[in-house]
Amino acid sequence: MNQSKQGINNWLLVLAVFALAFAPLVLVKNAEFGGADDQAKTAISEIQPEYQPWFQSIFEPPSGEVASLFFSAQAAIGAGVIGYAIGLYKGRSQQQKHEE
Repeated sequence: MNQSKQGINNWLLVLAVFALAFAPLVLVKNAEFGGADDQAKTAISEIQPEYQPWFQSIFEPPSGEVASLFFSAQAAIGAGVIGYAIGLYKGRSQQQKHEE
């Protein structure tokens, strides 16, 4: 496969990932996408109602769906960075083997 076709395929895969991430937010109406943070906050307030957090958030997402999107995007970016690093080091080690 030539370089330009491979680049197009990579961009199509990136677009597919974003489509899969945004599809539930658009297609599923009136759904609750809650996370563990909200459940923990509820449990803490039931156990000890006078508890005060140590700090306040700098940015509060407008809804649970947006917070879930940010969390999944952060996980995807992290996985991409780790995958890139693994591929880079594997490619370098294979290149060194061919040079010897």
